[in-house]
Amino acid sequence: MPILTRRSVSRYTLGAVSATPCPKESRRAKKERAQRILAALEQHYPGAASELAHRNPFELLVATVLSAQATDASVNKATPALFARYPDAHALAQATPEEVAPFIRSIGLYRSKARNLVALAQKLVEKHGGEVPQDKQALMRLPGVGWKTATVVLGAAFGVPGIAVDTHLMRLSRRLCFSQAKDPEQIGAELESYFPREKWVFTHHALILHGRYVCTARKPACERCPIYAYCPSKGAW
Repeated sequence: MPILTRRSVSRYTLGAVSATPCPKESRRAKKERAQRILAALEQHYPGAASELAHRNPFELLVATVLSAQATDASVNKATPALFARYPDAHALAQATPEEVAPFIRSIGLYRSKARNLVALAQKLVEKHGGEVPQDKQALMRLPGVGWKTATVVLGAAFGVPGIAVDTHLMRLSRRLCFSQAKDPEQIGAELESYFPREKWVFTHHALILHGRYVCTARKPACERCPIYAYCPSKGAW
C-alpha cells in the first residue's frame, strides 16, 4: 500500500476532481451520506480486508513496512521466502541488513527497508519480548513505522478502530467531498468524524479496494461504481 506524503500529492494522485468544487453540504447531511456510502460498500465489499498476505501481527507489520512506495502485489511476491527464513522477530533480529536485502530486492527502496526491518526486529525483541505492541505510540517508535503503518497494523491485527490514509483514501476523500486536506492524519480524522467508529477498520479497507479497482486515479469506472449516486463528483469525467 503506497505511503502518502505531502510531496506525493499531485493531480495524478487526486484525479481531475481536484478542480471540481464541492457543493455546500451540512455536517449532518455529510454524515447521512456517509451512512449510505457505508451501506453500499458493505454490500459490494463484504469482508474487506488487507490484501497484504500475512499470518500474524509480526508478518503484517513487516509487510506493511515493505509496502511503502510499493504495491501489495510486489510485497506478496517477496514475503513468502522472507518469512520462511525469518519467521519471527527473534530470527530477524539476528540477521544483518545485507542478509535480508536479497529477499526484498524486487521492492523499491529495499536497502533502506532491510535496515529498518532488522532494527525494527531488534527493538521488538529488546522492548516487547519479540511481540508486536498493541499501542500506537510504541509502534511509531519502531524504525520504519509511522502513523499510517501503525494505524493499519492496529486495525488489521488487533481490531483497534482507525482509518489510515494512503493515496487511494486521499483521492476518494476529495472526490467524495469529505476532506480537502493534504495531511494524511487530518484526512483520517475527518473521515473518522463521518463514519461510525465500529466501522473504521472496514471503511479503511473497503475504500482502498474501491480506489484500487473502481475509483482509479486516471479513469474511474463510474459506470460500475456502487456509490455513484452518493458521489458529489460524479460526471466529472
